[in-house]
Parts: sequence; structure tokens; C-alpha cells
Amino acid sequence: MDILNQLKSKFSEYVIETHSQCGDATLVIKKEGVIPLFSYLKTSPELDFNFLMDLTAVDYLGREGSRFEVVYHLYSLSKNHCLRVKVDVGEEDSSLDSVSSLWPAANWYEREVWDMFGIKFKGHPDLKRILMYEEFQGHPLRKDYPVNRRQPLVKPVPMN
Repeated sequence: MDILNQLKSKFSEYVIETHSQCGDATLVIKKEGVIPLFSYLKTSPELDFNFLMDLTAVDYLGREGSRFEVVYHLYSLSKNHCLRVKVDVGEEDSSLDSVSSLWPAANWYEREVWDMFGIKFKGHPDLKRILMYEEFQGHPLRKDYPVNRRQPLVKPVPMN
């Protein structure tokens, strides 16, 4: 049984859609399924997705339904297979469970998504800005971010 069919049957209550194009297997899930599904992907010996290659977000401003999509790219070093997992996140409740307890690299990826898009990751150990300074207002990769917006100035830190 291929990975997508296996996951669709095991997690049918969370899987919205699956597709494979040009060898890229993609799974679209409900946000409630993040922890159970990703825990299985990481700990299942037959899947062994031990490497989180990337975690990012997309802003679909104006799209019906959820505005944001968080995209995970997973890889198994031992099995040599990849999986893309997409999770829709609404604008009103722009939060998702953190996977940093499963893959420590998610810590920085989730901080970047928070900083750039404003999507919060529940259970993250240190969710704070990583690319912008703390006083920065807004999230610059949101499509409705005003590009001409003036940001507060910060004082330079004295060198010792």
C-alpha cells in the first residue's frame, strides 16, 4: 500500500485530500490532525519520516475558506521517500499545534512563520520574532501588509 492510501485509511477523520503529481505525494489535513498524524509519521517504523526539511506558509488572501496554508516537507533518510503535508489555517483563529517536540528544527521554522505571517504555534517553547526586531508591527509576508507602513525606530544597542 502506498503512503497516501495508508494515511488516508488510518487517519480518515483528518484527511481532506491526497494527490501525487510528478512523484510528489501531498496530503491535505485538518488542523486537528497535526499532532496525531505527525507523531505517527515520525515514529512509525515503516514510514520513519525523521527529517523535517521545511515548514512554511502561504497567504491566499481573498480565497474562500481558510486564508492561510501551512506546508510541511518531510523526508525519510532510511526509506528515501518524501511527503508534503498541507494544513489550512483560518484568519480568525490563525493557530496550529507545534511540531517542535517531534522535530527540533521546527522551532526556528515555526518562529519564522509566526514572524512573517502571524500564525501562532500552540505549545511552541519560545515563540518570538526571529527575522524582524521585537518592536516591528505586523507580519510582512501577509498579502495585505501595507508596504509603505512606517515602523517604530529602535535605539542602537551600545557596544561594550
